[in-house]
Amino acid sequence: MDDDDLVARIAGGDDTALRELFARHAPWLAARLRAVLPVADVEDALQETFLAAWRGAGGYQPRQACGGWLWGIARRQAALALRRRGPATMSLPAEPAAGVASPADPLQAALSRIDLDDALTALGQTGSPDREVWRLMYIEDRPVAEVAGLLGIPEGTVKSRAHRVRRLLRAALRGSQAPEGGTR
Repeated sequence: MDDDDLVARIAGGDDTALRELFARHAPWLAARLRAVLPVADVEDALQETFLAAWRGAGGYQPRQACGGWLWGIARRQAALALRRRGPATMSLPAEPAAGVASPADPLQAALSRIDLDDALTALGQTGSPDREVWRLMYIEDRPVAEVAGLLGIPEGTVKSRAHRVRRLLRAALRGSQAPEGGTR
């Protein structure tokens, strides 16, 4: 049984279908949530995600991948958890390490922005296929399946373009930081 069938059964009140959907998707959702939440909040966000999926299963549209739908719910649950926690507190060192420019240094911030802008030119013009994959995956944090649906291309093509984007950006950023006279 595929995920769409499980969600349809969940909409009908089948809790065994919810358990199956949880077993299929909870491990990778938890891994992604660990990247944005403190470990103590991951389990709660995961439970809230599947509770919201249970409640919203009737509104699920099978034209998108179920994993993308679940990740959208999980992201909202993570945002709610972070909002409930309040502002993050982080202790910063009194002085930056020797030889490292302060992030508050306007010159360093401007140079970093210029380096990034220059690197982005390696991806082509705004709206180009590589640039769109970069924007959707790395700026908007959309999953591969959702990007594929939005762009009307296969998931494998999205993955290939994402790999090429990372390679091009890495090369462009290395080139901008290379000493005069050569690059790697």
